[in-house]
Amino acid sequence: MRRPVVGTAIGLGAALLLTAGMTTASATPPTPAASPAVQHPVLVDCLWHQRFRPTDFMLACGDGNSLLTGMRWTQWNDNTAVGHGVNAVNDCKPYCAAGTFHKYAVTVRLDRPTAWTKHPNVEQFTRMSLNYAGAKPEGYTQVMNYPLWT
Repeated sequence: MRRPVVGTAIGLGAALLLTAGMTTASATPPTPAASPAVQHPVLVDCLWHQRFRPTDFMLACGDGNSLLTGMRWTQWNDNTAVGHGVNAVNDCKPYCAAGTFHKYAVTVRLDRPTAWTKHPNVEQFTRMSLNYAGAKPEGYTQVMNYPLWT
């Protein structure tokens, strides 16, 4: 009778250790994909995190209706960053919650680096330009310029 109890206890103990290990690992914040060897300007996201060569980036922080995905950066230096990806934009028809996201090929250019207010020793890009390769969202121009939050 003792044998099944011991086996069950060992099994439960192993499961608890495995669960604890997985919980700890999943609670650890992700490590940035790439850190610059030399401190280049960063892109600051909606949560005020420094981003260097992000693959995804939320443009519409308030409602999430525009984001960059699949970004591949071909240049990132002290003055500018250039990358290519997709701008997924919600058409909000008939209203945003019921809208459809459409994807548009885009070239992204970041420039105008300046000291970041939150961390004055870090430079951040303060302007983003989106250049649509072909189709573009309704109401947009072929090139859209946006000031970035500081």
